[in-house]
Parts: sequence; C-alpha cells; structure tokens
Amino acid sequence: MTAHDIMIILVMTFPMFIFTIYPGIWLSDYLEQHHNIKESQKRTVMIVITFLGALLLSSLLYYV
Repeated sequence: MTAHDIMIILVMTFPMFIFTIYPGIWLSDYLEQHHNIKESQKRTVMIVITFLGALLLSSLLYYV
C-alpha cells in the first residue's frame, strides 16, 4: 500500500459519508436509549461510526 493508495481511499471517504450518516445516528440513538450514555458520548459514537463506516466503504470500493 503506497501513499497514493491511502490518499485515494481518504478522498473517497468523504462521499461515503452520505451512506454512513444514518447508521451512525441509529447506533448512537440505540446506545442512548438502552445503555443511558451521555450526550457527549452519543456524539462521539455517531462521529466515530460514521467515519469508520465511510472509511470501510471506500476501502472496499477501492480494493474490490
């Protein structure tokens, strides 16, 4: 994996946010309702899940 590959994957991550925002919101709402997490933790979960999901989708799109 070269620096060029990493850069392409990171660039493709931004359009993938469109597809991963809903799962991030859904998971953070689920955790808030069932596990009583705070609002700051809910936002952190939403951002992390959205970014990791977008990164996963873009890397799958690049390599598959």
